Amino acid sequence: METGFLIIGIALLLISYLLAVKKQTWLLAGFNEKNIKNKSLLGKITGGIFFLPLGLLAVIHSFVDYPYEETVLGIAMLLLLTITYLLINRKRVL
Repeated sequence: METGFLIIGIALLLISYLLAVKKQTWLLAGFNEKNIKNKSLLGKITGGIFFLPLGLLAVIHSFVDYPYEETVLGIAMLLLLTITYLLINRKRVL
């Protein structure tokens, strides 16, 4: 068991909860809050589509050991980030 992946996974799940359920969009950096039309939708998309699967994947990686797990996690992170970016721009949240 890798405790680093477990701690990171739990932190990502906590951030996912705060974004998707509690609508704490101030946790997100790199955007102007004045330009956001629907903060609730932004929290749901980033918390539910990016942070939740990434957190679950990190927790699973902490228990399962297989070759190239860091590569798989990196590719999954980039894929989830791309999907999140496309959904935010498609829904015109920003």
